[in-house]
Amino acid sequence: MKIDRRELLGAASLGALALAAGARTGMAMKMKMTPPWEWQKEHGVVSPVKKDDNPTKDELKKYPRCPYCGMSRKMWSHTRHLIQYEDGTAEGTCSIRCVAVAFAINLDRGPKKIWVGDAGAEAKIKPLIEVDKAYYSLVPGKPGTMTMRRKWAFSDKAKAAAQGGEVVNFDAALQAAYCDLGKDSAMSRKRRAEKRAHMMKKMKMMKEKMK
Repeated sequence: MKIDRRELLGAASLGALALAAGARTGMAMKMKMTPPWEWQKEHGVVSPVKKDDNPTKDELKKYPRCPYCGMSRKMWSHTRHLIQYEDGTAEGTCSIRCVAVAFAINLDRGPKKIWVGDAGAEAKIKPLIEVDKAYYSLVPGKPGTMTMRRKWAFSDKAKAAAQGGEVVNFDAALQAAYCDLGKDSAMSRKRRAEKRAHMMKKMKMMKEKMK
């Protein structure tokens, strides 16, 4: 029996299309049946959090940089935050601005405990205090870490009030961080672009001198 080559190729093509369609259907079914929090673990933008039963111990060694902006937490110890989630994971940020980003991304991780650097402490590396015991000073017009409205935390209410702004609790300060996030992010993008351009120019000049 002679087989027409065109018929054979046509059948093969139809088979391939059927397999592809089946694969797409299977993928669609899998995506439909997969809860968003499970899909996010594999495909989403999530923080690289890890289990930590004692996050405050050697926290600057374990969490040296903010995972959301890359800034040194030791350098910005007066605004740094440390978050322990209910699932036993923990992470450190440079500021309450990045805490807002962390909470927006990690929707399925409820915070168990949060600490912040005491901006009013005398020590060079500011000690951590629990945010529930902190007084946040919101000062418009005075830039802070990653923001144009300063949001520093103090263990002493009088020191917070002396900053000249509104004294609020952590929840109100976090709400302010969310309100400022758009403008603050635009400012940060502009500054980073300027720094990159400056570094590229400097590197170009160095290469030209080496020729």
